[in-house]
Amino acid sequence: MESTCPRFCPRPGDSNQLQETVMSDTPIWQMTAVEIAAAVRSGQLSAVEVTEAILARIETIDTHLNAFCISMADSARATAASIDQRISLGEDPGPLAGVPISIKDNLYIEGERTTFGSKWFEHNVTPEDTPLVARLRQAGAVLIGRTNSPEFGWKGATDNLVFGTTRNPWNTERTPGGSSGGASAAVSSGMGPVGIGTDGGGSIRIPAAFCGLFGIKASFGRVPNYPATTVDSLRHKGPLTRTVADAALVLDVIAGPDDRDSLSLPADSVSYSDVLDQGISGCRIAYSPDLGFGEVDPEVASLCAEAVERFAETGATVETVSLDWPDPYDCWNIYFYGGIAGSLGPRLAEEGDQLDPGLRELVEEGVKLSGGEFARASLDRFAYWQRVVRLYDDYDLLVTPGTAVPPFPIGLDNADPMPGQPVRPLLWTPFTYPFNLTGQPASVVPCGFTADGLPVTLQLVGRRYDDAGVLRASRAFEQVAPWADRWPELATAEPT
Repeated sequence: MESTCPRFCPRPGDSNQLQETVMSDTPIWQMTAVEIAAAVRSGQLSAVEVTEAILARIETIDTHLNAFCISMADSARATAASIDQRISLGEDPGPLAGVPISIKDNLYIEGERTTFGSKWFEHNVTPEDTPLVARLRQAGAVLIGRTNSPEFGWKGATDNLVFGTTRNPWNTERTPGGSSGGASAAVSSGMGPVGIGTDGGGSIRIPAAFCGLFGIKASFGRVPNYPATTVDSLRHKGPLTRTVADAALVLDVIAGPDDRDSLSLPADSVSYSDVLDQGISGCRIAYSPDLGFGEVDPEVASLCAEAVERFAETGATVETVSLDWPDPYDCWNIYFYGGIAGSLGPRLAEEGDQLDPGLRELVEEGVKLSGGEFARASLDRFAYWQRVVRLYDDYDLLVTPGTAVPPFPIGLDNADPMPGQPVRPLLWTPFTYPFNLTGQPASVVPCGFTADGLPVTLQLVGRRYDDAGVLRASRAFEQVAPWADRWPELATAEPT
């Protein structure tokens, strides 16, 4: 059946149901996390078999992409063997039994290097797991390696002076986005079904969008932030996956409070996996093509406008709205780059020559910010929330384009401005950073491809704390416009 969304290749069938059997013609690298966990727990596959398949895949594919920056092959093999041993003894290794998961190189893993993509921390070994990593381990996941990120996550493309440039599987001359670009490149090319990322201004949603994946920034505090950073009031954590069900499974594991993070939220009242298929009939959706200030590439705008109409097939109602919201970039900029400057500034004079030049320039500007400017930004942030929250008096969900442009060429820190636009960072992603300021749950869902074969997405933004609602809506869209069987040519080509 041909999709009504141009140049979109639908996935036949329903991939959300827990598979009791593993199709013999499905390569392990194409299996979802839900399928792998079921197969390992039932004994149809061993965790060692899955791990070796993914490690072999990384060795073959990653020479083209540079998604992984630090190997954890030895510890992954040991973890997999331990899981198989537990299963042989009749023990339950957890809901993520044997699932290979990659971790962005800015999250603590006990005894492993955490470099933040920086020369300053090139040999830094962290002493403990961040809470989500500990929870993944406890749930039976196999941590397969570190994925690449720009230095301190400062931009929406992925390259750094330690590990080099990461490329997009859909076109290796394009960026996979950032700052979780290593994670998106890995999952998009079949080097593990799940990548864990962080998002302070779009760093899960941008790379998911650029690589044709599902990505979700859970509500602020839903996944604990620890250790603390100077940008924690913007920072969210979450998974990048090929299916919504995989993301729900992972969030069921990593969400929940941690006493080390005083802003972490209480446990949600539902299992995200359990509510996925409850549907969204009657859901009132507001579609904003620009949030009142964004400029969007015409092809992206057309694809998104056609795709959002597919929500009518879910029983939801869709209304295009005209918003008069101001662009909160200046406010976000003070919080994000001012926060980074507060951390890096003291070392700038002596070690600034080791920083990415673009990052150094931003830090030099950031250290000039005054306390008064931070105070005004706090008031501006509060005022922006008052505008946003009123929308939900009349609607249950806000939908926007995921990004304003398709993936841009590697070597750029930002997309070139469209005609008539000023030169300014993040003009090409006006839909992401506003919702780091508000803390709402937000996902991106693939909705089509440009004429050049580059992915395009919609962003779904839920009510405050309504992670379950965003996941349900994402799943409903996935059912009417499936995407997960569409692979980059690089992923399916025979090894050379």
